[in-house]
Order: sequence, then structure tokens, then C-alpha cells
Amino acid sequence: MMRYKIDVVKELSKRGYNSARIRKEKFLAESTVQKLRRGQGVSWENIDAICVMLRCQPGDILEVVISDEEKIKYF
Repeated sequence: MMRYKIDVVKELSKRGYNSARIRKEKFLAESTVQKLRRGQGVSWENIDAICVMLRCQPGDILEVVISDEEKIKYF
């Protein structure tokens, strides 16, 4: 399972991308911001935009956590 290593919305805000600016300048859809707040997955296109805004790589914001079910299935 993939999860966020950081609070993406908080980090975007630190870089000057608060919710109002993101919405006004249409960097990300409001539904995407809501998914980020809930820790839900977003599209690779959105991950790309977030990485550009934060000047980072996907591995800086995402991590894979292997569940017990995945261990049984894949190992």
C-alpha cells in the first residue's frame, strides 16, 4: 500500500500554495486537495504537479508500506 510520507497540503502551503491559490490558479482540482487531506491516492499527473510545486521527487512524498496480506500474497 502506498501512503504519503508528509502532509502534502501543509508542505504546499509552506511553499506559498495555499488552498485558495491552488483553486484560483487551477494547479489542482479541489477534489484532489480533499483527497490529499484524507490521505487518499491521486493520479500520477497530480503527483507530477505536486513534485514540481514542491521541487521534489515522488519518493520524497510517497512510501510503500507492505501489509500482512501483501506479504502473504507476494512473498
